[in-house]
Amino acid sequence: MRGLILSGGFGTRLRPLTYTGAKQLIPVANKPIIFYGIEALVDAGIKEIGIVIGDTAEEVKNTVGNGERWNITITYIPQEAPLGLAHAIKISKNFLKDEPFIMYLGDNLLKQGVYDLVKLFKNKKPNALILLTEVANPQEFGVAVVDEKGIVKKLIEKPKEPPSNFALVGVYLFDEVIFQAVEHLKPSWRNELEITDAIQWLLDNGFNVESQIVKGWWKDTGKPDDIIDANLLVLEDIKSSNKGTLIDSTIHGRVEIAEGAIIEKSIIRGPAIIGMNAKVSHAYIGPFSSIGDNVVIENSEIECSVIMEGAKINNLEKRIDRSIVGKNVVINQTDHSPRTHKFILGDQSYVQIIK
Repeated sequence: MRGLILSGGFGTRLRPLTYTGAKQLIPVANKPIIFYGIEALVDAGIKEIGIVIGDTAEEVKNTVGNGERWNITITYIPQEAPLGLAHAIKISKNFLKDEPFIMYLGDNLLKQGVYDLVKLFKNKKPNALILLTEVANPQEFGVAVVDEKGIVKKLIEKPKEPPSNFALVGVYLFDEVIFQAVEHLKPSWRNELEITDAIQWLLDNGFNVESQIVKGWWKDTGKPDDIIDANLLVLEDIKSSNKGTLIDSTIHGRVEIAEGAIIEKSIIRGPAIIGMNAKVSHAYIGPFSSIGDNVVIENSEIECSVIMEGAKINNLEKRIDRSIVGKNVVINQTDHSPRTHKFILGDQSYVQIIK
């Protein structure tokens, strides 16, 4: 079985963060989101992975590489525009050949991984196996109607009046029949070849589509709050380790401190992660915070936030909470001003707070 990871799209809901980078490379617990998908496929025994790329192709290639770090082979598949998930399958046919494959959306996180799904697909050999989860807002997703055995009866993309609350998660397993389905599709009103239409074609033509319900949590990291929530969920499972230097500092709970980090006269409350060569001085880092590589935090308080590589935060009177701060952002307060701070700041931003 081969793997197909989608890493195109514009990430409009994550702007300004995605003006300067791919949404799949935003870090969660100091690791690019796409790495979690790659690792899930590798854990399921998949050795050949194709990554569909768009406008951020070079950044994705530079970050992910050729697969050597996971002892796999990665092939990049250019997509001229984000024309739908089924279009991504269509353009990947030469890579996928006629082998069964698993398609994984590169901005998704799945606690359970995909090992059990791949095993089930190989054993039962349906034409398609989709992953579902119950959601409170099914009108924002592709929705499935299933029977008591998990057999899929119908799919609808973002219905105004959802027939069920089972939404499609961004993980799909197919055999070669899916290519027949894709060839019969016409673009939707969004000018995309919809994966829900492709799966519906399978159903309409008598092919076997089965489903499984998500075990554990799943996150689609499409919006800033989703990134923060995903970071929280991943940090729940972090283990304590310290490869840095502690100077007159206190660590509470599970905290991972990377090599070269310096924690001076500060309090760190886990779960939290501190990246390589970060410097935290006279500061408080609260639970569910990810502090990236080469970040400097001085005389400030951070909690439940993602602070990306190279950011500098100095002398803030009020705590930063549930925020995302992009690469190399500078936030500096020159005088005390009594307000609470919340930021979604793209790379290279500079914020100065003056009373």
